[in-house]
Amino acid sequence: HQRLPQRDNREALTETVTHGKRLWEENNCIGCHTLLGEGAYFAPELGNVYLRFGESKEAIKAFIKSRPADGIPGRRSMPQFNFTEDELEAIADFLKYASGINTENWPPNIQG
Repeated sequence: HQRLPQRDNREALTETVTHGKRLWEENNCIGCHTLLGEGAYFAPELGNVYLRFGESKEAIKAFIKSRPADGIPGRRSMPQFNFTEDELEAIADFLKYASGINTENWPPNIQG
C-alpha cells in the first residue's frame, strides 16, 4: 500500500476519467473484458489498449463504434451501445488512465 502513490496514476484522475469508469461499470464491460487482469476472459484485456492502439483515443473510439468481431465466425460482436461522443471520450480517457498505472510490466505482452 505504501507504493500506491507512485504506481496508481492518481494525478491523471479527472471528471472525464471517473465518468468513463462509471460507464464501464454501468455497461458491464467487465462481463466480457479484463482490466488489469480482473474480469471475464471472453474479450481482450483493456488495461493496455491505449498503448496497443498507438496512444490514440480516436482509434479506441472508432473501434468501439465499429462493433468489433462483426462477421468473424465463432465470435460474438460487441454490443452496440450507441454511446454519445462525450461518452466515447470518457471511456477513452478512462482506458488511457488505466494504461498509465504502473503494473510492473503486466500483462506480459502487448496483446494482453
